[in-house]
Amino acid sequence: MIRNIRSVRGMKDYLPNSTVIWQQIEIILKNILRNYGYKEIRLPIIEKISLYERAIGNVTDLVEKEMYTFIDRNGDSLTLRPEGTAGCIRSGIEHGFLYHQEQRLWYMGPMFRHERPQKGRYRQFNQMGIEVFGLTGPNIDVELIMMNIRWWKALGIENHVRLEINSLGSIEACSNYRNVLIKFLEKNEHLLDEQCKHRMYTNPMRILDSKNPKVKELMQNAPKIIDYLDNDSNIHFEKFCKLLNELDVKYDINPYLVRGLDYYNRTVIEWIADSLGAQSTICGGGRYDNLVMQLAGYHTPAIGFALGIERLISLVESVNPVFKTTNYASIDVYIINNNLHNHIAAIILAESIRDAMPELIFVTDFRGGSLKKQTIRAVKLNASLILILDEYLANSNRAVIKDLRTGTQQIIDRIDIVNTLYLLLK
Repeated sequence: MIRNIRSVRGMKDYLPNSTVIWQQIEIILKNILRNYGYKEIRLPIIEKISLYERAIGNVTDLVEKEMYTFIDRNGDSLTLRPEGTAGCIRSGIEHGFLYHQEQRLWYMGPMFRHERPQKGRYRQFNQMGIEVFGLTGPNIDVELIMMNIRWWKALGIENHVRLEINSLGSIEACSNYRNVLIKFLEKNEHLLDEQCKHRMYTNPMRILDSKNPKVKELMQNAPKIIDYLDNDSNIHFEKFCKLLNELDVKYDINPYLVRGLDYYNRTVIEWIADSLGAQSTICGGGRYDNLVMQLAGYHTPAIGFALGIERLISLVESVNPVFKTTNYASIDVYIINNNLHNHIAAIILAESIRDAMPELIFVTDFRGGSLKKQTIRAVKLNASLILILDEYLANSNRAVIKDLRTGTQQIIDRIDIVNTLYLLLK
């Protein structure tokens, strides 16, 4: 017996009854991005592995364990993108649109990481990325947060998310802090789990973000990076916080917030939705002022963040009843061809109505059967109106319009169909 082929573990299908909420949310996000002057950039899903090795580092979990990498027929080592910032910078360097100018860009699409699948974490997941180049801040840092808040209000989730912020300082300050942190970890190595021991010298700051309760308790006594900031970063962070206070933005300073990728400096942010459980971060990012130069470009100040679409949708569905998936197949007009052997009449009529009313959704029944069966199909598709054609009325250039919302129906002349539909659906 031939077995069914199932989807790859950790990679989900999104069916029509769920994609409607994606579309609703995407429209809201994109409209607000446009309002702030952001432009879309579309990037390849596949990049050379060297891009991520240089941007993220060879000793991170992402590069060591989580990337989908393969050798193509030309012998090149290619990777399904695990994040979008590196590819966006690669494009900017390649096409020369980063230097001595301001760029506000956004992109959206699938990312890939070979992690253990769980709720809110998939091996193929979708992100919206926002990247700003050419501004040193902290004004732009704050404006990005204000844009986030505008998103949350438009989606009705503003009371279900909270903002955490921190500063990582300059590269030099971060390196000095790293040495202090390693000394602390060495003294307490007996309290670390195996993963943290592995990270102690290669990526010690990720231990600050450990989910192990015992390690988490230990790190409460660890040196705080905010106490090791250089003077310029300290001034930047103080101005950042002052602006947030003046704008009445609520936030918590989390001294253990470091983000998962190594290229961040100064401002880092996360928006947390505690109701989502372990995978509670729906949006996060920060400044990466050295990454363009790290990828063989010129020094370019930059800041950005990524928004997890699946997690955002899960939160919106759980707290905002306005977003419903039950009406995913809502049809304005369902055209029934009752006992007409010549289906061309129904097609011609449907096309003429679409010409006049392109904003509406029309479906023509081609399966046939009795009037009752076709009406049942219209009801299942949540149609508002059915337009009934039959041989008797066709000969007199008339049709029946039935309003499934009220149960009323009327016979009308063909020339009046568009006006009647407009009155019923306005």
